[in-house]
Amino acid sequence: MNDSARIPMRHSRHVSRRRQHGATAVEFAIVFPVFFTVMYAIITYSVIFVAQQNLTLASEEGARAALNYQKATTVAAAVGLRAAAACTTATNMITGLISTATCTPTPTTCSFDATMQCIAVKLTYNYAANPLVPTLPFFGLVLPATLTSTATVQLNPVTLL
Repeated sequence: MNDSARIPMRHSRHVSRRRQHGATAVEFAIVFPVFFTVMYAIITYSVIFVAQQNLTLASEEGARAALNYQKATTVAAAVGLRAAAACTTATNMITGLISTATCTPTPTTCSFDATMQCIAVKLTYNYAANPLVPTLPFFGLVLPATLTSTATVQLNPVTLL
């Protein structure tokens, strides 16, 4: 092959590279929003799952705390003191991430055994008012409004006093 045959080939490669020079920037501009949205969704839902897990752990620990003895003269007073202790423990277990969660203890008779007392410890976090990660436009439609967790403990009224 002679040199004259190689020159046009080199020239055509050089022109092709110049034409492709801006294609990388255009591809990046198209792919980056999709990549960013996927990464944002992964991070946001991971933080929500961590917060939900923390609420679950705190409500379970609160329910366990209701099993601790509280000195009282009546069964109703003992149940009330145990419910208050349950919420105190549950709110102390919540991390700073979701420190505005509210606790609601609900002492009732158990639905499966009317002779027993039950205390349900419910923790609620208003995610819509206090998002853990800033919300992107239109992304709030798929995020939860509240995170809740409930744990119930069964108490024998005979052993409450």
